[in-house]
Amino acid sequence: MTTESSPASRPDISTFKGQDRALRADRLGTGGLLLSVLASTAPLLVVAGVMPTTFAVVGIIGQPILYVLIGVVLILFSFGYAEMSRHVHNAGAFYAYISRGLGGTAGAGAALVALVAYNGFQIAIYGLFGFEVSGLFATYADLSIAWWIPALVAALVVGALGWLKVDVNARLLGVLLVIEVALVVIFDIAAVADPAKEGLSLHAFNPDTLTGAGLGTALCFCFGAFVGFEQAPVYAEETNRPDVLVPRVMFSAVAGVAVFFAISSWALTVATGPSAIVGESQKQSAGLLFGLTESRLGATFTDVLHVLFVTGMFAAMLSFHNVVARYTFAMGREGLLPAAFGRTRSSSGAPGTGSLLQTVVALVIVVGFAIADDKPTGDPTEPILHLFTWGGNIGALGVIVLMAAASVSVIVFFARRGAAGAQAWRLVTSALAGIALLVIAGYTVKDFDVLVGLGPDSALSWILPGIVLLALVAGLVQGLVLRARNPEAHARIGLGNEAFQLEKAAGETSSL
Repeated sequence: MTTESSPASRPDISTFKGQDRALRADRLGTGGLLLSVLASTAPLLVVAGVMPTTFAVVGIIGQPILYVLIGVVLILFSFGYAEMSRHVHNAGAFYAYISRGLGGTAGAGAALVALVAYNGFQIAIYGLFGFEVSGLFATYADLSIAWWIPALVAALVVGALGWLKVDVNARLLGVLLVIEVALVVIFDIAAVADPAKEGLSLHAFNPDTLTGAGLGTALCFCFGAFVGFEQAPVYAEETNRPDVLVPRVMFSAVAGVAVFFAISSWALTVATGPSAIVGESQKQSAGLLFGLTESRLGATFTDVLHVLFVTGMFAAMLSFHNVVARYTFAMGREGLLPAAFGRTRSSSGAPGTGSLLQTVVALVIVVGFAIADDKPTGDPTEPILHLFTWGGNIGALGVIVLMAAASVSVIVFFARRGAAGAQAWRLVTSALAGIALLVIAGYTVKDFDVLVGLGPDSALSWILPGIVLLALVAGLVQGLVLRARNPEAHARIGLGNEAFQLEKAAGETSSL
């Protein structure tokens, strides 16, 4: 990724392409933006799925400390990222930021990585969603259906909702999120009120619990729980005050998620006892939370929790779908995808073509995994151990790489504009975050076979992370070809639609 001259310094470049190439402004306020972002963190999915899996696979009790540590790293990252969001308002977010600091070619590479990563997250959840819905039908309706049937239905419903106004989606996501969080908080209180025989032990916060070879793998698992907070800038063009709301939402999301998950993972250790949490997680897996709630809060509460587990996954799928659609829109608007993807629907202002593309890709991949599934109904191999686990970890690796690149881009962006002194402390925090993210990325690649449940000799342990590398290389090649064939289009990468016209006007006014 090489540094290139700043496109913003070229006044002959026009970035405005008309209202059909612009997302509708003033759709989201602070609440709507925060709920849209937090929905993708899927709190119940993390507490019921990620946390027991981490305890079971890694065997490290100090999971609460890891959520705090990762929260600190992401807060450091957010100082520079949020400051840059005041200067760059673009639905392309990561790739737009990277373009502004490291040049259009690097931005093209980042764009394709982002598209692969967020598609990975979104489509992965269909596997777990389908499996859980299939289980609900078997439990409550005595009806046996294959996991891929509810997964395909969900893909079609999410695709339809993706065509609606983003504020409609925000209201739906918000209702589901608030109920999820409330139920988890009730469990946390119940666990503290009725602890296991070891009592209200704080052993999970003891740094000694982090020792062992599984620390790197645990970091990777826990990092995935935070993915979503960085999506706030994706909606910048649809907020009424992006320079104020985007930073506010980012910091609120990171801090809230870190505290919430640290307390909830500690509550799990209190409910089972720190000495038993690993064994119980290995025995019950995703059923751990539901077993603990049934003994403390009753069968009815647990039944509701099961349903909300499913609706929470649906909210996360819809949130990631909206992000993918907007990345696709931004890439189409700037020549990295066909121009048809850079248009919005006249009725809702939503990026309809991008939404349609994401839906088609999801349907194709789910159908592919369904065809490969030769196991009986109720076997988790294809939907969970393959589709969910593989796609989720590919997505996590992609986002970690993007965050590390964005940290470097922040430093270059302000340094090249002579603002290094004024922004010195933000550049330092970005550098620290970038180093930490690279370390986590290294562990992710190194332990990928553990993360996806493969043997160390499996070719998939390098093929799957290789998808992220392939996306990066393909994007960089596309950027280089575009620079050679159409320098003006290459110079527009990351500029967005109207935002930089305002920046240009502000610059001209200040020079008078």
